[in-house]
Amino acid sequence: MQQKTKIQDSYRQASKIYDAQMTWAKLYCKIVWGFQDTAYTTELLHWLPDAFGGKILDVPVGTGVLTCPKYARMKDAQITCLDYSADMMALARARFRTAGIENVQFLQGDVGNLPFADESFDIVLSMNGFHAFPDKDAAFREIKRVLKKGGSFIGCFYIAGETKRTDFCIRRFYVPKGYFTPPFMTKAELSQKLRALYGKCELHSIGSIAYFICEKETG
Repeated sequence: MQQKTKIQDSYRQASKIYDAQMTWAKLYCKIVWGFQDTAYTTELLHWLPDAFGGKILDVPVGTGVLTCPKYARMKDAQITCLDYSADMMALARARFRTAGIENVQFLQGDVGNLPFADESFDIVLSMNGFHAFPDKDAAFREIKRVLKKGGSFIGCFYIAGETKRTDFCIRRFYVPKGYFTPPFMTKAELSQKLRALYGKCELHSIGSIAYFICEKETG
């Protein structure tokens, strides 16, 4: 509980600067992550069809700065946004309201103990969250549990061992501040984990960010 409280307090402060970082995303990515091309987020969100009419769980929703333009086009989807940080979620709620997105509900909660029945969602989206989760194994288990058979798990997050500059920044700044929580997986470890959990998996990376789409087996 102490670790979760630390994360919540950290993201209360981070909510004040997170959107500013996204505004300067290319410069921020070049300095911290070692690349400038943020197109991977567009590629990832392209895996969500605009005409999709099923149920989506977005965890953690953060401030919604990356997903808002996409959700504005997904008018038939049933979107549930969950985050451990009430402060980040408040910014997302305001942003979606301004954009006229009405097919969304918000819920504060823990990804390691999701308050949903088995096989509740057609898609689970997790952008830039796993590196903050204190119990990553529980998060992986819970996401698979609430995902319907044949459903998709789509996500992206930090992986270790790809860029020395990024690893240094994470170790010396992000971890002490409570933004990121070790341990962190390498790309090979993530690939092994996802392929053990899901029948189909497509995994890519740019710098120290891995992004992927997996499909839960139907059998």
